[in-house]
Amino acid sequence: MARIQTQSEWETEMAEKILTFIRHELYLDLRFLEPALLALTLRPANGLLTFAADGRYLYVSLDWLIRTFRKNTPFLDRAYLHTVFHCMFRHLWLGGGREKQIWHIACDIAVERVIDSLDKSSTRRVLSLLRRDTYGLLSREEGGVSAAVIYRWLRQQDAGQLSALAREFYTDDHRFWPKEEDMQKPLPKAARQEWDQRANQAMLLQNRRGDNPAEGEKAFAAQIRAGKARRSYADFLRKFAVIREEARLDPEEFDLGYYSYGLTLYGRMPLIEPLETKESCKIQDFVIVIDTSYSTSGELVEGFLKETSAVLSGKDMFFGTCSIRVIQCDDKVRADQTILAGEGINSLPDGLSVVGGGGTDFRPAFSYVEKLREAGELKHLKGLLYFTDGKGTYPVKKPDYKTAFLFLGDYEESAVPPWAMRLRLEPEEWMK
Repeated sequence: MARIQTQSEWETEMAEKILTFIRHELYLDLRFLEPALLALTLRPANGLLTFAADGRYLYVSLDWLIRTFRKNTPFLDRAYLHTVFHCMFRHLWLGGGREKQIWHIACDIAVERVIDSLDKSSTRRVLSLLRRDTYGLLSREEGGVSAAVIYRWLRQQDAGQLSALAREFYTDDHRFWPKEEDMQKPLPKAARQEWDQRANQAMLLQNRRGDNPAEGEKAFAAQIRAGKARRSYADFLRKFAVIREEARLDPEEFDLGYYSYGLTLYGRMPLIEPLETKESCKIQDFVIVIDTSYSTSGELVEGFLKETSAVLSGKDMFFGTCSIRVIQCDDKVRADQTILAGEGINSLPDGLSVVGGGGTDFRPAFSYVEKLREAGELKHLKGLLYFTDGKGTYPVKKPDYKTAFLFLGDYEESAVPPWAMRLRLEPEEWMK
């Protein structure tokens, strides 16, 4: 006798079929999104009235999904793409210390703007007056229209406007987005890394077509770049780490068996003493150069230093004897400050008066650092960070230490020397 299918099993089967249908319709319009469209695994969740995701699972009420599919299939196509774009643009992991409600509205507006710009048959809708006005106002904002820029704009709006925008752009549920304290846990961290890869794959597939991208695809690419720019600053700084022995116990190298055997056999004489040093990979001495030319404002410099201070204050980032040189330079070196590792790093942004305001020339800072090395003041220099807008004259010769230029927004990539690392920063991330 054939087994009768339960209601729950039937709903799960139907939900999987509906999800396959949605993905197929979106794929026909947006083939370069294939890796992302298939990424989320369906997980039933009662009580939801739309989609929700945590980077790995797509949470949905099966009953709601089946009822909505019968009545309004186009809404499901758009809502699913909306949720996928949140993951691709890294919105789930970039909230930081922002006001949660406003950040969620900003992310919804950023995603909906891209979907409306794509103007595909599977997700097309008539734009309301509020949407058209919002997109028009945001187009005047400097620095693009990333969620960070929209967040800054939203903070200038009153409560009534925020409420209206929240209702207009609400599409999916954000309740499963990782909390800030969970960001470094294995699963949320791995989920973000996987979406980084899917975003890169989508960009490669988009670029392979060779034709000129439409405005919507340009908007999509801009959001991908904005999310990529927010990759962990701490991870970037670890590129400057070196391996060196330091005085501390290394439990991984200590064999407790032999140690205990010696105590048993000889009384108080262990066979092997615990190792007194351990190889550690941390940041050693390095230099931070701040571009203080007329095109770099003091507010941005202060924000950068606060961000850097927060990262460097983290546990086990430095060897105990490390020191940082903070140099200010426009077309010449204007100031030089030494900060020792430890408590001094916490005061990095405090008491720093920005000195400069002339043109931008990167060469004097590198020449100054070489003089410090020759004088024996930077014996263990392993790296240099140059915070700049990128509009200046670069040195030709490659230094014998790691060098990275941290750019404020877009920069002319061809002008940057090939030996230099580069990282595009979003200044809006610090203007909270």
